[in-house]
Amino acid sequence: MVFSSLLFLFMYLPVVLLIYYAVPYKFRNLFLFFANLVFYGWGEPVYVTLMLFSTVLDYTCGHFIDKYRLSNKRVAKAWVIVSVCVNLGLLGFFKYAGFITDTLNAIPFFSLPSIEVPLPIGISFYTFQTMSYSIDVYRGDAPVQRNIITFGTYVALFPQLIAGPIVRYKDVAYQLDHRKETLADFTKGVKLFCIGMGKKVLIANQMGLMWDQIRESGEVNGWLGSLIGIIAYAFQIYFDFSGYSDMACGLGNMLGFEFLKNFDYPYISKTITEFWRRWHISLGTWFREYVYIPLGGNRKGMFRQVINLLIVWFLTGFWHGASFNFILWGLYFGVILIIEKFLLKKWLDKAPTFVQYIYSLPLILFGWVIFYFVDLSELWQFTQALFAFSGPVIGESALSTAISYLPLICIAGIASTPLALNIHSKIKNSTLKIVIDTVFCVFILLTCTASLVNQSYNPFLYFRF
Repeated sequence: MVFSSLLFLFMYLPVVLLIYYAVPYKFRNLFLFFANLVFYGWGEPVYVTLMLFSTVLDYTCGHFIDKYRLSNKRVAKAWVIVSVCVNLGLLGFFKYAGFITDTLNAIPFFSLPSIEVPLPIGISFYTFQTMSYSIDVYRGDAPVQRNIITFGTYVALFPQLIAGPIVRYKDVAYQLDHRKETLADFTKGVKLFCIGMGKKVLIANQMGLMWDQIRESGEVNGWLGSLIGIIAYAFQIYFDFSGYSDMACGLGNMLGFEFLKNFDYPYISKTITEFWRRWHISLGTWFREYVYIPLGGNRKGMFRQVINLLIVWFLTGFWHGASFNFILWGLYFGVILIIEKFLLKKWLDKAPTFVQYIYSLPLILFGWVIFYFVDLSELWQFTQALFAFSGPVIGESALSTAISYLPLICIAGIASTPLALNIHSKIKNSTLKIVIDTVFCVFILLTCTASLVNQSYNPFLYFRF
């Protein structure tokens, strides 16, 4: 992973950008299409054929949906169903076949062969994107794409291919054919890419090391040690995923695309409802647009709305992984959101700010406990340690680890708020701002490069999604 990161940063990306800006505008999508396939095939060549199949399938479905959308709704809808079913079928087979067979085999009288299929990187992201194309064309929310190369560029766009954000077709339909690359956008992209890389390499990786050290200490951590550990994991997953999203948006800017923001400082949220408006925004938007609203949303009474919310949050959890803890995690937040909506909203709106934070942050942190532990027995053990107030407050090993990482914890805490952005926005001198931004980007690039060269720990948390 370290070698691949450096290879991408100093070979693949510079070469792609040089050639992209060297070729005539009308050939840029064609070049990007092949550059995307090289990028995806770099990690797993065998699954390039799967992506090409999805591209051809949804391009074909989109063609017939557009052809019959006005003249024969039934035929058009049939092509939408083909697109959705095949895409979900592929996702289900590669991501959930083993989980389903293992679950059934735990029931008496079932004896199915165990299925172990390597998970194609990013399949959850690009299958949702291709489905959004078919649905958007059917609804009339986006024009059909006549050029299969341009459509393939959308499906396999390398900046956000393997870790999101989920880019709906209607959000980039115009940009695919009419984007304008500018120096201002390129500069913005470089800065955003550096911010994301700094989040990932300098904060997320170190928080991951801290979490591993505390987690390995087990029951001797004490409740405070366990709490510090899960705070480290909360920082790791936020800076890892938001870092990748920032890098994707930055790379998109360099190529003339504008992707929607995927994170908006979620840890400053005062309620769980607000948290999910700020966390993984593209996934929440996708489920709202293509699942919750089609199910009826809040238009068919309170009981139906509760059922719709539970369905959405079951699917949200299951989307993250083929394991019961992810389902439990999704339903955990779904139930809290329902309680907030129908019981707590008025009280929370009137409560002091510090009370709102005391309410929301523990719920968010315990959500990450559920999310992390795939083994439910380990989840139960860690939960017991987290609430074991009768023993030592903090173990010696956990205390030593926390002290050694204390400066970085403070940096992570500040970086998870808009404080730095607010300070930067108050700088009125444009020349000074350019100098600060340039020095910052160079510093991040050099520091991240040195860190990647010297460390072997560079996990990719969202490869399985």
